[in-house]
Amino acid sequence: MRILETQGLYKTYGKGETQVQALRSTNVAVQKGEFIAIIGPSGSGKSTMLHMLGGLDYPSGGKVLIDGTDLFSLKEKELSIFRRRKIGFVFQAFNLVPVLSVVENIELPLLLDRAVPDRAYIDEIIHALGLSDRKNHLPTQLSGGQQQRVAIGRALASKPAIILADEPTGNLDTQNSKEVLALLHMSVQKYHQTLIVITHNPEIAAHADRVLRIEDGVVTELEAGGGHAE
Repeated sequence: MRILETQGLYKTYGKGETQVQALRSTNVAVQKGEFIAIIGPSGSGKSTMLHMLGGLDYPSGGKVLIDGTDLFSLKEKELSIFRRRKIGFVFQAFNLVPVLSVVENIELPLLLDRAVPDRAYIDEIIHALGLSDRKNHLPTQLSGGQQQRVAIGRALASKPAIILADEPTGNLDTQNSKEVLALLHMSVQKYHQTLIVITHNPEIAAHADRVLRIEDGVVTELEAGGGHAE
């Protein structure tokens, strides 16, 4: 079942001689439950593409369809609600709220949506992330790896159809990177979610179902797990 599709998606900056094509016309289809890795050199258009897939940035043209909904046909408020309910984001910077505890940070997207958190599900996530003994701690009382786990928990809290992760292991050491990779795998398998990850980590790319490479705004597909992250 197709969960995400781009149709002629592209992004340009500037005009005339100064125009830069950050992403050239792209047609990509992602099936429900797939794990997609996006690799490529710095400045190649990876983050630009991910931000458009998540409705965080508007394209110059083309469409992004998630569960059949054209993101950019939605009004701004509608798009914001759709993002909260359908898409989970994990960034290299953890973006945790420093005055909120672990459990409060994880529940934040639900509270912003005025939804009642599913306590059993939230506790299950916290346990799966190995944070049961830290759930009342503030971010400053956690290690970098633990903070990234909280960010993953926050992305899972609303039971989104898709998780978009931008260099989720970029600020972590080797051991924490492996743990975060395992947790992302767990989310796909246990919660039947689709995962799209931008990465420079060859281990993440090697475990993906499919690898997309972006260079100079052009998207090409590599053999499954066969990409070398840069």
